[in-house]
Amino acid sequence: MLLAIDAGNTETLAAIYSGEELLHDWRLSTERSATPDELAARHEGVLRLRGGSLTDVDDMVISSVVPALTASYEHLGELYLGRPALVVGPGVRTGIALAIDNPHELGADRLVNAVAAHRRYEGAVIVVDFGTATTFDAVSAAGEYLGGAIAPGIQTSLEALSSRAARLLSVDLVPPTRAIGKSTAESMRSGAVFGTVAMVDGLVARFRRELDPAAVVVATGGLAPLVSELSDEIDEHDRMLTLDGLRLVHELNDGQGGEG
Repeated sequence: MLLAIDAGNTETLAAIYSGEELLHDWRLSTERSATPDELAARHEGVLRLRGGSLTDVDDMVISSVVPALTASYEHLGELYLGRPALVVGPGVRTGIALAIDNPHELGADRLVNAVAAHRRYEGAVIVVDFGTATTFDAVSAAGEYLGGAIAPGIQTSLEALSSRAARLLSVDLVPPTRAIGKSTAESMRSGAVFGTVAMVDGLVARFRRELDPAAVVVATGGLAPLVSELSDEIDEHDRMLTLDGLRLVHELNDGQGGEG
């Protein structure tokens, strides 16, 4: 069995696969200082609630934007699985070409999103990932990663606004009922949600003009459902895109840990 881990700045996604079959998936808050033992305990606890265990795992594949956690997860693999994990990064086969100025700058999560989207959706594809940041990634029909855009995430923007404006409080992110807010909280939700929808639709329209007017637009990430329902440009919502991309990268590398 394969354990796929995507360690993000705010949340960590995990899944267990048996071949192509998804057996379990879960989401944890990211703890940057967690030790290998603490990480193992957290994931083992969830797996036991689902009727599984880390002892069932044969291989592990990781994408991480948190360097300290990358090292901890690598150590976890050695301690509890008896073999090194495959870490997505330079030297790992992905099946797509990186047509950008500096491939080393590309986040591993964005890379595996591109891998999964290219495999799943024929032709050109645009991925919009709603996380700590809202990222946009363009993949050509030929399987070239062409680049993208990065904007503040919805929750990140709200937290920044609340911290910098003394009279603005934190608000829950729920779908607004109208654009014209009748209170401060309603106004902030309108700006955060409808503002993000407008930004997404505007950027995607520009991407399509540069990439392909018929490009499929797929949304993923924790807040994707909130925006997808209101967007005119998003075609698909795929909550497992990142983890499926990790599984595909693992297959391409024949389950071998390390680079190459």
